[in-house]
Amino acid sequence: MTLSERIESGYAGLSRQERRVADFILSNLGDVAVYSATELAARSGVSKATVSRLFRRLGFTDSQEFRDEARTLRSRGVPALVDGAADGDPFTAQLAREGANIARLAPLAGRVAEAAALLARARRIVVIGARSSYPLALHLRGQLVQVRERVSIAPQPGQSLGDELSGVGPEDAVVVVGMRRRHADTPAVVEMLGAAGVPVVLITDPSGRSYADRVSCLLECPIDSAGPFDGHGAALVLSTALASATAQTLGESTLLRATSVAEAYSAIGEVEQ
Repeated sequence: MTLSERIESGYAGLSRQERRVADFILSNLGDVAVYSATELAARSGVSKATVSRLFRRLGFTDSQEFRDEARTLRSRGVPALVDGAADGDPFTAQLAREGANIARLAPLAGRVAEAAALLARARRIVVIGARSSYPLALHLRGQLVQVRERVSIAPQPGQSLGDELSGVGPEDAVVVVGMRRRHADTPAVVEMLGAAGVPVVLITDPSGRSYADRVSCLLECPIDSAGPFDGHGAALVLSTALASATAQTLGESTLLRATSVAEAYSAIGEVEQ
């Protein structure tokens, strides 16, 4: 298992203090290789003994073995070759890793249904994404707009987030797609929406777990990869599942909307027949 898989598989059995260290590691996977147990304890706000207990729970004999494992990770998603990550054919290795990531989405079924209910009853939906999260946000918006009206993407090219978020209220919903190396304004956006009572669905990777108590629904995607780039296959599958669940929740109105969209395609002649 990868380091993040080790943490996730045993997370429920960790103490509150051990979870503080685990959360710090997940949020800093690319940097933890340079930290000693003492430094990890200081940065997590726990004792060194807590860090040592966590290492043993994760299957490491000591901090050096943990650091050796952590050295195989990329630094915060920066593309770099990972030693031994893709032995043999890199294409086959990446397929296997993406498949494993997708399989780990299964426990999210209940949360996806909860998020779909929020999106189905919202007056309007704003989907936010920046940097590598922007194409993921576009993918989700492109599916949602086929089954319901009033779904926008933000930020629009050349525009600011404030332009799109002005007037958003409790009767609306915002989906924030924030994979690691998130835009620096993510905390401020989440805080502003929370203060306005706006339901927020956050699609993120394990590094975004710290937002759990600040959003209405957190959907966490594994992004482990056998190559130099984060694997976003699971995030795409999750987006499709969320859009499908929203359509199912909306019921008959979904068919009416889909028919209207198809008729517009035909009238304009913009989709190959």
